[in-house]
Amino acid sequence: MMEKGSDEYYMRMALAESARAAERDEVPVGAVVVAGGTIIARAHNLTETLNDPTAHAEMQAITAAASFLGGKYLTNCTLYVTVEPCVMCAGALAWSQVTALVYGSPDPKKGYTTTGAAILHPKTVVRSGVLARECSEMMKKFFRKKRK
Repeated sequence: MMEKGSDEYYMRMALAESARAAERDEVPVGAVVVAGGTIIARAHNLTETLNDPTAHAEMQAITAAASFLGGKYLTNCTLYVTVEPCVMCAGALAWSQVTALVYGSPDPKKGYTTTGAAILHPKTVVRSGVLARECSEMMKKFFRKKRK
């Protein structure tokens, strides 16, 4: 059983966002921002919908969380995202000073770790591999469907 407040619980919420992205024919990446055990932002990729290459789930979540908090820093916040952030999103996470980043599946082609993890804020704690199989399968299913 999944306990509310666990990494798995919040990653399931991010997976629900990724499903919303897939329904819109967007690359299925979902994200949630948690502060004090409460989800303060939910987002998914909107690059196709907004015709904006920067409209990644993480960027949308950072913007929504900052708006909710009334400031640009996400200290004492954790971002949960289904796929390892790209360099752009990792840079935005660094500027937001997010306390923790939790991601599901790695992205060996475009993930920020391909350039080195130093791009994140030095105090950001990273946990990876949370529900990795489910997160990876969501992406694989989407791209299999696209290739038909």
